[in-house]
Amino acid sequence: MPHFINCFYYFCPTKIKTMKLFPIETGNLKLDGGAMFGVVPKVLWNKFYPCDENNLCNWSMRCLLVVDGDRKILIDNGIGEKQDEKWLKHYYLNGDDTLSKSLANAGYTLEDITDVILTHMHFDHCGGSVKWNDDNSGFELTFPNATYWTSKQQYEWATKPNRREKASFLRENIHPIEESGRLNLVADEGEYIPNIVFKLYNGHTEGQVIPHINYNGKTVVFMADLMPSTAHIPMPWVMAYDTRPLLTLKDRERFYAEALENDYVLFLEHDLYNEACTLQNTEKGVKVNKAGKLAELI
Repeated sequence: MPHFINCFYYFCPTKIKTMKLFPIETGNLKLDGGAMFGVVPKVLWNKFYPCDENNLCNWSMRCLLVVDGDRKILIDNGIGEKQDEKWLKHYYLNGDDTLSKSLANAGYTLEDITDVILTHMHFDHCGGSVKWNDDNSGFELTFPNATYWTSKQQYEWATKPNRREKASFLRENIHPIEESGRLNLVADEGEYIPNIVFKLYNGHTEGQVIPHINYNGKTVVFMADLMPSTAHIPMPWVMAYDTRPLLTLKDRERFYAEALENDYVLFLEHDLYNEACTLQNTEKGVKVNKAGKLAELI
């Protein structure tokens, strides 16, 4: 059974000298450009994010490893490797990167991970949480020594899904985690892991966790699907996948104000071309300021 966790700690901007951040590439998938940009016409979004002849855009499934003292915290974990070919062909997976390979390149193994933060339980964010066991007779946790974290609101949303979102919540991605007894659920915003504040947003899906990481006096924010890419910075450029787009607009308005005031560095999960960016306010609204590799911005 999952554990419900209360928190009364909030972000304190102390300087952290030992923390390390590693972008973890897990491969790419292709999704329809119209679905990714909602009501925005293709003639506009295609100037900022290219598509192929089938209107498919290529998106990363980029995760983030936070190493802070004895804690090795992985934020999201991609689509995983347990789905069959018939299902996977709908998403045109591509690229040579895998979760295990990228962790190894950073110097770590699956067994080293102490915490897994799931921003939400859509299959492209949490599919790597669970894998087949050795004889393919059942499922087991990919990270055997980790505590898994998500919000109580998202867990309830995923286990009792609405009809529109149901296809994104796969039982095999969720139930093995809850049955393991290693799932912690949070109901409120707070600092549940030292130097990482969980903030909650509801437009894309209920209780999406957006981790705010205190790194050397800067705040690095794992954007998940609150803002999938730099092309999604304009306020009305909202995905058709968002269950409540008007709430997304409120979510972004609140977040952009904080990001601009505090000079946040935004880590991008789905942008194939940029790992991270910063924002600036202009006469025409919020725009990208700098974009590129995370290491260049922190």
